[in-house]
Amino acid sequence: MQTLRYWDYYGMTGTFTELHQKALNKGLFPNIYDIITTRENILLAFRTIKSNKGSKTAGTDGKTIDDIKVQTDEEIVSLIQHKLLNYQPKKVRRVFIPKPNGKQRPLGIPCIVDRIIQQCFKQVLEPIAEAHFFKHSYGFRPLRSTHHALARVQSLINKVNLHYVVDVDITGFFDNVNHTLLIKQLWNMGIRDRRVLRIINKMLKAEIEGEGIPSKGTPQGGILSPLLSNIVLNDLDQWVAGQWENFKTNHSYSYDYSKFIPLKRTGLKEGYIVRYADDFKVLCRDWRAAQKWFHAVRLYLKDRLKLDISPEKSQIVNLRKRKSEFLGFTIWAAKKGEKRVAYTGINNKKKLQIKEEAKKHIRKIQKNPIALNAYLFNSFVLGTHNYFSKATHVNVDLSRLAYDLRAFIYNRLKNMRYERPVRPPLTYLKFYKRTYRTFKIGGVYLYPLGDIKTVNNFNFSQNLTPFTYEGRELVHKKLRPDIQMEIVKLMNSIIPGRSLEYIDNRISRYSMKMGRCEITGTFLCVEDVHCHHYLPVHLNGDDKFNNLRILHKDVHRLIHAVNTETIETLTSRLDLTESMVNKINQYRNKCNLEPMNYEFK
Repeated sequence: MQTLRYWDYYGMTGTFTELHQKALNKGLFPNIYDIITTRENILLAFRTIKSNKGSKTAGTDGKTIDDIKVQTDEEIVSLIQHKLLNYQPKKVRRVFIPKPNGKQRPLGIPCIVDRIIQQCFKQVLEPIAEAHFFKHSYGFRPLRSTHHALARVQSLINKVNLHYVVDVDITGFFDNVNHTLLIKQLWNMGIRDRRVLRIINKMLKAEIEGEGIPSKGTPQGGILSPLLSNIVLNDLDQWVAGQWENFKTNHSYSYDYSKFIPLKRTGLKEGYIVRYADDFKVLCRDWRAAQKWFHAVRLYLKDRLKLDISPEKSQIVNLRKRKSEFLGFTIWAAKKGEKRVAYTGINNKKKLQIKEEAKKHIRKIQKNPIALNAYLFNSFVLGTHNYFSKATHVNVDLSRLAYDLRAFIYNRLKNMRYERPVRPPLTYLKFYKRTYRTFKIGGVYLYPLGDIKTVNNFNFSQNLTPFTYEGRELVHKKLRPDIQMEIVKLMNSIIPGRSLEYIDNRISRYSMKMGRCEITGTFLCVEDVHCHHYLPVHLNGDDKFNNLRILHKDVHRLIHAVNTETIETLTSRLDLTESMVNKINQYRNKCNLEPMNYEFK
């Protein structure tokens, strides 16, 4: 996981782990502003924002990450620290993106510096909040996905026989979050630093271009908004879970599930919540319990969280008779043998969306039958398959879609080659069979939309978390200790006059090459590391990752040397092979230097 590697680069892994552990122990945090404004946390935030595609999108000031990355690391750290001393966010740019139902979703895009500041706050607040979050909320949380939420619902249907679902749709959730309540919720989580709470309050009340200062809501598009939305709805999660799943009994049981047998003899209402962002379900055993939960949740949202529900979209569904929709999937409880099991498919809105998107790509190929358009179509098909492959009936749904699109595709591409793939590339064979006839566009076979099989969907392992040592061990193998130590040294080294992009990409390059010289292959300690611009800066070379090379300092000097004596001295220190010399001469050629003559012994 790239994020964990970034943490290691900037030495923040231990800090986040300590914050998480302290939060688990119900500790208080009166001075986290000092952590937020550290050099390491700010540089980590910059790196994270830079790797985000949205960093190329300008805010109201017209600036993007390209305007920031030319500065040195000290300049960017100083900029953020100074701005936070008397923080006042700039206006938020308002844009609208179309929704599948024809409506538009409003997004708020802060200015690039404000996004970096929000990322600084998110990095420190997240390990604290994660310690308080309910284990079965899956939206906007590290390592969790929509598939995990779907798997939890399937598991409750299959193993616990819960066939009634309370579907609740919150009306305009992101636009109606109560600011005062949210600040109180942060305080209750132990975030007692008034400087931090004051700045967050200013972020919430940042003026929206053309609309003025908002009195409520967390605008979608902000870096901090997803975390804050989870903090708001965590109260709902904990309240529902406390009524049954996490109900505290006076008697202690050997196993948690043992308590449910005597609980069923009480008047308590049985129910389990599964949430992804503002989309959630409460699964129940019978209609009476479902009715109780429906009204209880409605009143809790209204009275405690100041949120309304949509009467038209909120309902109770008997999964034995009807289908329920969740995250683009349909779910129902079908009879299989003597019991009922969870079946899942693609909902109708998504089917229409997939069909229209496929037609759009095919029309583009018809007008311009080149490989690029074929690759774009394949990317769309592969993305659709990756998301919906966890549905039990995805083959039925996509086969039907492929059949409906068959005539449309054939009529528009009938002048192209239509055949079963002959010697397709390995990338094709990795995902698909050769049995489906398909069109060949610009030498590229189109991926078959109907060729898909269900992939088993597994529950999320609650031990997976980036905020504990054990959780990180499960995520990925850590970097070799010697490389990790050198990376820390590289991160702490200061090179005057160099841009933050250069410093950042230098570390990435060293890590990717496992600390080895890109010409000799020898392992390099920090003292021996030189970072070379493949296309020199004076020839319009830049500090981008692909233009940097990690080299031994003597190799680097050899590339730029023009004095014969210097070349002889440097080559005498290095045990060069013919391929190494050829590579050095290739680098010299890029620098407009004559190739060096080297006699092999």
